[in-house]
Amino acid sequence: MRHGKYPFIVGFLFLPIVLYVGLVLWPYAQTFGYSLTDWSGASQEMNFIGLDNYTRLLDDEVFGGALLHNLLLLVLLPIVTILIALFFAFMLNVGGKGGTGGVQGVRGAGFYKVVFFFPQVLSIAILAVLWGAVYRTDGSGLANGVLIKLGLVDAGDPVQWLSDPGLVLWCVLAVLVWSGVGFYLVLFSAAMQSIPKDIYEAALLDGSGRGQTFFRITLPLLWETVQTAWVYLAIVAMDAFALVSSITPGAYFGGGPDHHSEIISTYLMRSFLRNGEAGYACAMGVVIFFFTLILSIVSLWATKRDKIEY
Repeated sequence: MRHGKYPFIVGFLFLPIVLYVGLVLWPYAQTFGYSLTDWSGASQEMNFIGLDNYTRLLDDEVFGGALLHNLLLLVLLPIVTILIALFFAFMLNVGGKGGTGGVQGVRGAGFYKVVFFFPQVLSIAILAVLWGAVYRTDGSGLANGVLIKLGLVDAGDPVQWLSDPGLVLWCVLAVLVWSGVGFYLVLFSAAMQSIPKDIYEAALLDGSGRGQTFFRITLPLLWETVQTAWVYLAIVAMDAFALVSSITPGAYFGGGPDHHSEIISTYLMRSFLRNGEAGYACAMGVVIFFFTLILSIVSLWATKRDKIEY
């Protein structure tokens, strides 16, 4: 039986491994191969040019700016989203008042979770239409309408949210945070509900305040969930193509004004489809792959802690 189980295991693993290699690993290998050529994407003809596409990336100012924008999103998106989601999840789950030491959830917590989670079910197209209405540059736009009513903005000179080089990337960040907070709130809430209430009650009986219980009990016990959320949000920050191309100005996949909302994925698609530089675009894809891989490894290593049992 000991030797007979190995063919059985191999039989089950063979097909999944073949599918994974053919559908996942092989396309990555093809992309790396194309990045070493001058392939235009419109024909089968290509010439081997070595690392020329990668050396060209080093001198490409647009690519450098796009990389900086990705790095900015990479730092701010996880931090802001996780902090807001943790705050609301903590308030919903242990922010209520009651006879159990103040560790019950607030009344209507389930309803609030549904409301917060609602943006997560909206498609990118709906998000683009919705936030396009918010960022409209006339008095009918929600953001300008509120500012005009408060007397903070002149009706004849509304804020150019998506056309202002200094504001456009922050507007994109706001949409990404708004659309993602609900999912991580529910994720953290589910993790918090697995924490025994006895721990909170004992801490409160010892005189701990809400801030102390959060930083000394809740956060350490949720650290693995926070770590996972950080990696997922980092990947979102590296690949915000659909949203950026939908709501930002600029011909061919957004990125405007004047590349101030450009990210690597929008520049990649423009190079591939408009400029006919498929090999150059593949080089960008390889950079994204290795950058995201290294980022995930570093994030997991930097946030690694010993597992806390309870």
